[in-house]
Amino acid sequence: MARIVLADDGIAFDGATPDSRPLGGVESSVVNLCEALAARGHAVSVHNACAAPMTRAGVRWTPIEGGLPDAADLYIANRGDRLIPLVPKAGRRLFWIHNPARYLLKWRYLSKLWRWRPTIVFIGEYHATTCPAWVPDGGRAVIPYGTPELFRQAAERPSPPSPRAVFTSNPLRGLDWLLDRWDRDIRPRVPEAELHVFAGAATYGAVGDAKAEAMRAVLERAEAMAGQGVVLRGPVPKARLVDEFRDARCMLYRGDENETYCLAVGEAQASGVPAVVQGLGSMPERVDDGLTGHVTADAAAFSAAAVRLLADDAHWRAQHRAALERQRAWNWDAAARAFEGLIAP
Repeated sequence: MARIVLADDGIAFDGATPDSRPLGGVESSVVNLCEALAARGHAVSVHNACAAPMTRAGVRWTPIEGGLPDAADLYIANRGDRLIPLVPKAGRRLFWIHNPARYLLKWRYLSKLWRWRPTIVFIGEYHATTCPAWVPDGGRAVIPYGTPELFRQAAERPSPPSPRAVFTSNPLRGLDWLLDRWDRDIRPRVPEAELHVFAGAATYGAVGDAKAEAMRAVLERAEAMAGQGVVLRGPVPKARLVDEFRDARCMLYRGDENETYCLAVGEAQASGVPAVVQGLGSMPERVDDGLTGHVTADAAAFSAAAVRLLADDAHWRAQHRAALERQRAWNWDAAARAFEGLIAP
């Protein structure tokens, strides 16, 4: 058994938060990884902006202002540069990053990376390419997010669902573009189709508050398109999203150059929902082009692929089955084993 400490200085959350409200991808991943490590027999503690100490699924959550221990077998500094020097006697020090690594090219990061030489952990192959080779480190590793168990339980549908598409990502990442495609190209060709939008600022905590006005403008446009089959649902907890995916015909998401993993598409794919994306950022890593969805090159191809999935039952059925078969193998236990492999012998 190893003693594993993770520190995060972002928004307030703890192990119980996913049961009560939507949670962003990074925060969800912290919960899932730490619970998977605890399930593998390790003593795991998280020091973050949680409101009060608690223990959940074997993980001890403690407010970060109370300080961190001096030593651990494995210390994971999550995102923030000021976290890197903490736990000075760590046997192995990791710096787990989630956004494109260009933000590391600042002195406050580079100086700490040079001094402490943590292993930088990326969440995908595309993500790793965003970090220049000259950035100092103590090694580099690629460990993709795991697929949560609740998204790995879907059974094959006996019949295709109604032509309902879903969008479950950040509304500032292409929702406006998607609404254009829906209005001009997709809905006119599938008049009974609906686009359900599960998005809003609440998922992103204080970060979402800072961008709430920009999000609101896009979401108001979606709400105004009710006559074109757009249904604004707002963000929902993961357990509710599982149920929504059972009734979804496809996931429509353009993607973004800043998308280093895209849990939204990964969760949909594992649930058997074919996805239509463009070849931006990590999208080609999430969708098996032509089998579990379509990675498209331009707006016209995107719209054509969406129309085909919404209207062609045989095509939908083949991609639905392929997604169930191919897109749920890597779970959080597998990711935890990969982190476990970085513990100093």
